[in-house]
Amino acid sequence: MANFLASIFGTEQDKVNCSFYFKIGACRHGDRCSRKHVKPTYSQTILMPNMYQNPAHDPKNRMNESQAQNHFDAFYEDLWCELCKYGELEELVVCDNNNDHLIGNVYARFKYEDSAQKACDELNNRWYAARPIYCELSPVTDFREACCRLNSGEGCARAGFCNFIHRKNPSEELDRELQLSTKKWLKMRGRDERSVSRSPSPEPARRRF
Repeated sequence: MANFLASIFGTEQDKVNCSFYFKIGACRHGDRCSRKHVKPTYSQTILMPNMYQNPAHDPKNRMNESQAQNHFDAFYEDLWCELCKYGELEELVVCDNNNDHLIGNVYARFKYEDSAQKACDELNNRWYAARPIYCELSPVTDFREACCRLNSGEGCARAGFCNFIHRKNPSEELDRELQLSTKKWLKMRGRDERSVSRSPSPEPARRRF
């Protein structure tokens, strides 16, 4: 029985624990969910709910597509470089959803759990763009399962109200630059995780922390 319960944990067969929370780190029912949201005590991934303020959701927004992408790239670059101070960052995911439990959510997956814990502890005492940051450990480790598979193909019929993550991507040029600068930074510090405090992280062009 114990082996069976372990095998179905966090799946749709699990009648006790919420499969959506386990896969995505957020559930549309929130605290009213009939199933348990088991918050991890350790994880490689952190979640910062509602952190990205997408100008597209502001009715007064007058940005064109290029300006909106530049706005997002500035945010993404700033955050990536700041998170590198806590350890080796493997993935940064920003939600482009409109629903309450996913809007503006930012996930960051580190190589090591202690890096994620350090980031979580310190970010909860910090602000970004004049707003306090809220941060928690997330059960999400595989974003292939968390992200909507239709969003990158023919399109998702539910659009921004899908309960799976619709990932907002930086420009290809910025993504390439960040990957290259991070590799260079890791090479400089010899990939020694404990030396992170002794080596500067990649620097963004614009800062809002």
